[in-house]
Amino acid sequence: MKQGNLIGYEINEKYCQISYSNEQETEPLTLDGETENHYIPLLIGRLRETWAYGREAKRLLTVKEGFTVTRLLERSLKGERIEFGDETYEAVWLLSQFVQLSLQSFPKIDGIVFTVPTLTEELAQLLRTIGTRMNIDKTRIYIQDYKESFCNYLFYQPKELWQYESALFSCDRNEIRAFMLRRLKPSLANKKNTFVTVDEVASAQMKELAMVFPVLNEDKAKEADRLFSKFISSVFDKRIVSSVFLTGEGFDNQWYPNSLRILCNGRRAFMGNNLYSKGACYTAYRKIYRHLEAPVYLSESKLTDQITISMRINGKEQWYPIVSWGSQWYESNNQWEVLLKEVKDIELHIESLVEGTMRIERIPLDHFPKRGEYSMRVQIDTLFLDYKTCKITVRDVGFGEFFPASDFKEEKIIELGGNDGKFNSLS
Repeated sequence: MKQGNLIGYEINEKYCQISYSNEQETEPLTLDGETENHYIPLLIGRLRETWAYGREAKRLLTVKEGFTVTRLLERSLKGERIEFGDETYEAVWLLSQFVQLSLQSFPKIDGIVFTVPTLTEELAQLLRTIGTRMNIDKTRIYIQDYKESFCNYLFYQPKELWQYESALFSCDRNEIRAFMLRRLKPSLANKKNTFVTVDEVASAQMKELAMVFPVLNEDKAKEADRLFSKFISSVFDKRIVSSVFLTGEGFDNQWYPNSLRILCNGRRAFMGNNLYSKGACYTAYRKIYRHLEAPVYLSESKLTDQITISMRINGKEQWYPIVSWGSQWYESNNQWEVLLKEVKDIELHIESLVEGTMRIERIPLDHFPKRGEYSMRVQIDTLFLDYKTCKITVRDVGFGEFFPASDFKEEKIIELGGNDGKFNSLS
């Protein structure tokens, strides 16, 4: 069966950018966009019976022809309806139409990861809904923020680039923000996994940057370069930094020669505006093909508890995570079918990175039908009630024609620790 495409889809209030990989491409490529940065303006329009998006929709807006809608993300989150003549459109439908038009060159999509500046549960639900409307398997739709995209991009680069800390500078036309990737040191001994996070360590408003665009103002550029050099020095103070990445339209004009020399002093520096979409594409590969499970990215919104059960997979006994640390709680509702060796109970291990503890919980199956080894097939469901409460349901689903499914089931509420402001203790 021919493999489809894996999509990394960067989207924000201004534009989208698309990177992809497939069986012909070993590294993610970025779809040719409508600007030098491969950006596609986040607008949709209609002229008579023809829909337009991106630059064509922007042209309709400029010449005041037809019907054009801006602020698609904001309006979709608010549940707005937009009227045009006798017709009314839901903003979320228009956003979905935009996404489908932008992906029309990919007839088969095996998985998609949306990456956004700041992730919320409402935005994640919105984008997941759009993905399912495109008939993408809901288990192959993921949403992450820019910081996680940066992490996953780095994980597929040579390890020496993130041997110590790694810096990311993001610049628009009036602000520079600095982020730092660093390793975490959880209390719970775990030799298998490396845990990392990304912190925003500094930001600076620079009015001089506004004067650099669209025509380079030499005096303002020199002053911006001087201020950026000073900013870099404050960020790097007492840090060992392996690599530096520059992204954002603010770096398009080469206004920072002195700053660049500081950035490259003893470390490797890279510049590009497709880091987030490529990072999302790497995430799709990692999630869907279960590749490169370590390192694990953590943040204050991620689960720092893991729930595992003992399973034999490919002939090897292991503690398999049914709830994984590094996941969003609202994306951790899953389902498995397993064969039990003994119809006795199911032992769960709950491991906390924050508390540095491991406890055991059991789900008793005393009232389930008694059957021979590996003839009891059960369905295990995980359902999060909130960010620290997980309900686990075990249900008898029978064993083919030999044993029909019964109504027997057992539920267990697992209370997780959550972060409770203790995430920084992992440092």
